[in-house]
Amino acid sequence: MEITGPMHDRFDEILTPEALAFVAALQREFGGTRIKLLEARQTRQAELSAGGTLDFLPETKEVREGDWRVAPPAPGLEDRRVEITGPVDKKMTINALNSGAKVWLADFEDANSPLWENCVSGHLNLRDALDRTIDFETGGKSYALKPDAELATVVVRPRGWHLDEKHAEVDGQPVAASLFDFGLYFFHCAQRQIDKGKGPYFYLPKIESHLEARLWNDVFTRAQELLGIPHGTIRATVLIETYPAAFEMEEILYELRDHSAGLNAGRWDYLFSVIKKFRTRGREFLLPERNAVTMTAPFMRAYTELLVRSCHKRGAHAIGGMAAFIPSRRDAEVNAVALDKVRGDKTRESGDGFDGSWVAHPDLVPICREVFDGVLGSKPNQLDRLREDVSVSAAELLAVSETPGGITEAGLRNNVDVALRYLAAWMGGLGAVAIHNLMEDAATAEISRSQIWQWIHNDITLADTGAQVTKELVERIITEELAKIAEEPGYDEKLFGQATALFKEVALDDDFADFLTLPAYAQMP
Repeated sequence: MEITGPMHDRFDEILTPEALAFVAALQREFGGTRIKLLEARQTRQAELSAGGTLDFLPETKEVREGDWRVAPPAPGLEDRRVEITGPVDKKMTINALNSGAKVWLADFEDANSPLWENCVSGHLNLRDALDRTIDFETGGKSYALKPDAELATVVVRPRGWHLDEKHAEVDGQPVAASLFDFGLYFFHCAQRQIDKGKGPYFYLPKIESHLEARLWNDVFTRAQELLGIPHGTIRATVLIETYPAAFEMEEILYELRDHSAGLNAGRWDYLFSVIKKFRTRGREFLLPERNAVTMTAPFMRAYTELLVRSCHKRGAHAIGGMAAFIPSRRDAEVNAVALDKVRGDKTRESGDGFDGSWVAHPDLVPICREVFDGVLGSKPNQLDRLREDVSVSAAELLAVSETPGGITEAGLRNNVDVALRYLAAWMGGLGAVAIHNLMEDAATAEISRSQIWQWIHNDITLADTGAQVTKELVERIITEELAKIAEEPGYDEKLFGQATALFKEVALDDDFADFLTLPAYAQMP
């Protein structure tokens, strides 16, 4: 195994020969299957583009009708009423663990810009946090961990199957970023977590089929064997954030059943996946502008109701979606309106039977906790709410055209503005970015650019101006929005130049890039 990234201070503590040998073993055993599964994604996409559809799989009917349950909740994961998400930088590590949330999703994926320095230092921060040797000072303020009993449970999200770690090679080929992130954390921190009475827990992103979940389960089984850790110690929650996965929820739980901790409604990436999978299929799968799409849209209600039903039927946790609002210390009116929406969102989720939900900022933890406290009381979860009243058809999951809302110039401008700002920050090393009082990550940037691509290719006319969405119109708006951004303090001409070129590539090219992070990562050092 060869490391081509620079070795900064203390990186040798993570990139040890033993840890790298462990990662290499996983890559050699499972890398080939990963490639075949990625090829299967392309085959499925071609079928959808040619007029095919999504449906519940006839070949797995026995799994859906079978009598089985996942493993019982693991220590530290019985009560998940509030989960906070964020990247693995030092400040976020301390703040998230101290936030009062039950779980911290320590994110190497959408909230993390995959600069080599970010990826390796993130592992240092997690290990230091478990060893209680982490501290941070900035602006005259010191950050330190609370007592262990008050800290959130760490759940690590590695990068998705589609990404490589280009600074690490095995036998001359890049290591799968998923195996790199998982392997380093598991090697260094699994026993540390067990010693604290919990275990190595994970969130699995971007899964598109139960076969991809099966691969993760095989990785978990082998990793535990290699380090002498009992089978089933690992627990993983899968984000249902791709359209195909919504039709295979029970199968995904089944494949991971000894290691399953439930499913999460990853709604922002889910919207992106809806657009991506059916982008060539005309107006039947056309969404209104992203801020108009709410969780009460019929196809989104079908998705979340089915998720709770599928999980509780099998004894698995159902975790709700992200509250992305960032409270403002200067605008009380903005806060009041936004916090009311957050409360309404969490009230709907808790009423639907979700066992907990996500927030992006520590200030939202009390609201989410209060809402779920009102439903749960002293109970750790709602696994006893089986939601047998729910029956969701494939047609209901596919009912995108029933989504209310329009497409306006303001919505188009917002998509351009958010994508430019986010991509500039991402190229500069920030993966979770506060933009207009919302925490934006790669998922929301994906929605922004994919919507514009879809609008251009469907001859959309803007509701407020009557203008048709064309490449020329979008290019003019890019120029205008960039001029506004350039007047703001801290404007970086180089980063926004890169962001603009990248945005035009992934939003305006005739060919649709599967993930904007792929060409963006290629430009990173």
